[in-house]
Order: sequence, then structure tokens, then C-alpha cells
Amino acid sequence: MRFIDANLFIYAVLKPKKPLPAAVVQKKTAAKEIFLRVNDGEPVITTTVHLSEVANVLEDAAGIGFACDLLFAVMAKPSIAVRPVSADDYRNSIQRAQKYAVSVNDALALIIMEQAGINEIYTFDRHFERVPVRCVQE
Repeated sequence: MRFIDANLFIYAVLKPKKPLPAAVVQKKTAAKEIFLRVNDGEPVITTTVHLSEVANVLEDAAGIGFACDLLFAVMAKPSIAVRPVSADDYRNSIQRAQKYAVSVNDALALIIMEQAGINEIYTFDRHFERVPVRCVQE
């Protein structure tokens, strides 16, 4: 099982309004392939906080209806485990963010991954190169 970061959902589903650089097109293509595998049953884990990140971006870029539809579908998928986040998890992520010089939510992903006993994450966020996990982009 792998953790699935918010940016993977965003790359997979957000439709661009203008032409994209080749590197972004490549990320979108890879994200869609991963998203299809998850849709077909590959198990992944994420958190309510990371889905909130997805909601914020999609609501702004594509509208509340689109964001709600996608999040409803994601939460209904048996292959996607959505973990709640406690205040202690978030406090610990603040300390971890300082240790690794990453965002608090990136550190939160690391905390949840450790709790779940996993060390691989689907992400295109280069900040994860600073933490002891394996980034998977295909």
C-alpha cells in the first residue's frame, strides 16, 4: 500500500485552461495512470487533510460541484483508505516539518505513513525527497 498525496489527485483530474509545459503534461499523464489503477482497486491511503487540500484547489479551479463530485467518489472507493487526523498527529507534523524543512501537511503524510507501516508515496512534490520515504511517480 502507498500513501497518495493531494497533488496526484489534482494532476490527474484538473483540466488545464492553457497549454502546459511538457514536464507538466508528463506528470498529468502519469497521475492519470496511477489514478486509474487506484480506481480499479489498487489500495492507497490518504488523510482528510490531504483531501481538504484537493477540495480547496478544485473548488477554486473547477467549481464546488466538481470538487464535491470528485471527493464523494474518492471517499466511496473501497481501495482508498481515508485516515482521520488527530490534534496530536498535527502537533507532531509541525515538529517534523521543522526537522525536514517541508510543509506541515507533507510532514503529516509522513506521520500517517509511519503509523500505517508504509514507506512509499505517490507524489510529484519534490519536498518529499527530504524525508525518509520512497517517492513513486509511475
